[in-house]
Amino acid sequence: MAALAVARDALQQSTKKLLTNSLLPSTDYSQYYQRASVSLRHALSFYSSAVYGNNIMFLPRWLPGYAATDPQYFRPDRWTYIYDHSPLVSTLEKYIDYSKLRPGGNPNARLIITAVNVLTAEPLTFDSTRQPITIKHLLGTSGYPLYGFPWVEVEKGLYAWDGSLLSNTPLREAIDAAPTVDKRVFIVENYPKKIERLPQNLPEVYHRARDIMFSDKTAHNIKMSKAITRYLQFIEELYEIVESNLEVCKIDKQILENIRHKYQKIIKEHGAEIKKIAYITREERFPYLYENTDFSPAGIKNLIKEGESKTRQVLQKIGI
Repeated sequence: MAALAVARDALQQSTKKLLTNSLLPSTDYSQYYQRASVSLRHALSFYSSAVYGNNIMFLPRWLPGYAATDPQYFRPDRWTYIYDHSPLVSTLEKYIDYSKLRPGGNPNARLIITAVNVLTAEPLTFDSTRQPITIKHLLGTSGYPLYGFPWVEVEKGLYAWDGSLLSNTPLREAIDAAPTVDKRVFIVENYPKKIERLPQNLPEVYHRARDIMFSDKTAHNIKMSKAITRYLQFIEELYEIVESNLEVCKIDKQILENIRHKYQKIIKEHGAEIKKIAYITREERFPYLYENTDFSPAGIKNLIKEGESKTRQVLQKIGI
């Protein structure tokens, strides 16, 4: 009997160990159930949005209400998009004062949004200090085709898709917007660059690939901006040496003036220096395949809360 009891205890211990190491992510069962709960919420929100849409953001074209208004309702083979995001128009009107998003509109902040030209693959930049920003610009810059959203004719003959098809971090556009003003840049990374472990299954592989596709890719822009700053400083030093030794160098003053003019032109176009870059990076405890389609109130509130917390941490760290 004693031998049977020992064998039974050994079997129970080995079974518990097998379940813990193989089937559950950790011995912290509360963490496991938390992950399962969040994953379920993401999945339910995704399938609900995919099939029925979201009344304040987008609706699928197959809903019966479109039968009378959509000429191609019964010809899905000709569809160029799946979801109609026009419901977003009335939603945004509740929160946006478009009269401020125009030159001289006295906005709280300057708004620069980006898109890509569907026909030419060229980047498009819409700047509230140079042109009025309308709902068409907002829809065009958020129309991501791989998620089934349509292009938008933002201006006559100009068709726009989401600018993330080219770059998800429009740092270059921000620099070009004020090329003589030094910058302190805050980059919000919704898609983390770094993870602690390799993906464990195909959904996690897709999730990681998506993170990489949408992650911040401004390292080259930052490197080039710093290089230009160093070159300009070097040119300025050389120019000062030549000016202070003008008689010795015997350089024609007109030639020197032409050089100065060209230098000033470069300064005007590329003279801004990036003084500081701060990254506000979203952390994720677990990879969720449907996280960016979770429009549930709980999901949105959690993201807002997390974003505010991370921003405060970064600002405190850099002394703001």
